[in-house]
Amino acid sequence: MKVLIIGAAGMIGRKLTARLVRDGTLAGRAITHAHLVDVVAPQPLANPPFPVALDAFDIAAPYVAPKLVAPRPDIIFLLASVVSGEAEADFDKGYAINVGGTHAIFEAIRREQALAGGAYRPRLIFTSSIAVYGAPFPDKIGDEFLSAPLTSYGTQKAICELLLADFSRRGFFDGIGLRLPTICVRPGLPNKAASGFFSGIIREPLAGKEAILPVGEDVRHWHASPRAAVEFLLRATELDLSLLGARRSLNLPGLSVTVGEQIEALRAIAGDKTVALIRREPDETIIRIVAGWARDFDPARAKGLGFQADANFSAIIKAHIEDELNG
Repeated sequence: MKVLIIGAAGMIGRKLTARLVRDGTLAGRAITHAHLVDVVAPQPLANPPFPVALDAFDIAAPYVAPKLVAPRPDIIFLLASVVSGEAEADFDKGYAINVGGTHAIFEAIRREQALAGGAYRPRLIFTSSIAVYGAPFPDKIGDEFLSAPLTSYGTQKAICELLLADFSRRGFFDGIGLRLPTICVRPGLPNKAASGFFSGIIREPLAGKEAILPVGEDVRHWHASPRAAVEFLLRATELDLSLLGARRSLNLPGLSVTVGEQIEALRAIAGDKTVALIRREPDETIIRIVAGWARDFDPARAKGLGFQADANFSAIIKAHIEDELNG
């Protein structure tokens, strides 16, 4: 089985790659080759059990998508995107990469299928976002709720979900869109995502650093851990996608907690001195963006298909300590 990961240098891409290297298989088949791609070259892997190619490409460049798809990978993980805050700040860049780059990959698959006489039909797993929804919200968003985003990033993801469904309907690939909760706690340095503070108020204090909280403690949001995100992706590779019907994108399970509940979970694990490193500094831009995000879900379809959430927010913090801070 040949695997292509677009966005492999990002946090989820790195963790997914590490899991594939550990397992050596995907969807019950041995991996024979992996192609890891991002706008910056992914880091070399130590002793992978299969051949790995590493490349730095901008998926918005017109020559890139045909080059990536020409080897006819069996499974394509399309993880790359301009994050929420950056997509809102740079309108042109957000649409060029999040919509243009995604559509280019879809078109390259369609053309490769034509060259193969219809014999090529890969599985494509696209990471979407709960940002496809916009206020006003019900208490819990069910699978029937209207997708009406209030940010450029959410609009871009919603457009790509429609493209994914149409290309799948036409049989060009077998696609599934995963509306990821906000992934928390994200390791590494802060990025330009408006949601970055959800991880920052846990990650930075645990590392003995000050964290900025730009919103009130009553802000409620929908979270999943990096561990859960990888499990979502793996489940999507083995799922019978005919069960999705024409509706190819799923709300995934997560945890609905307030910022205050996050902080109290941190306090219970790491103590008052750690929590004291969180500094309140309201940011009206972030407050406005976050106010347009979904807060709680009833992801019945995904749960019925075997997708599972973290047990509680304390488990998310403990997973971060185990995976990133050596326990």
